[in-house]
Amino acid sequence: MFAKIYQPAASAMQSGRGNSNKWVLEFVSKTPTIIDPLTGNARSTDMRSQLELRFDTMEAAVAYAKANDIPYRVSQTKTRKRISRSYADNFAYDRKLPWTH
Repeated sequence: MFAKIYQPAASAMQSGRGNSNKWVLEFVSKTPTIIDPLTGNARSTDMRSQLELRFDTMEAAVAYAKANDIPYRVSQTKTRKRISRSYADNFAYDRKLPWTH
């Protein structure tokens, strides 16, 4: 069983960047999840798949994995390009994009 180290991305419903600078060490489950026919909930017998450790830096997460002999894989995240716009740009005379509504 190996661990995946990554920096979680904000969901599409979030505009803020809170807790996006933390690194997560999460174990990947070997056993598949079983769907309960009565309730429809997913269940698993692997307790490590529910464990999620948060670290301030990637180096701290890698050091923890090495200290505990946990095989790991690091996933680098893509940086988000933010285009700064103001509300007044919607009404500019030299607007580059056409008004759509």
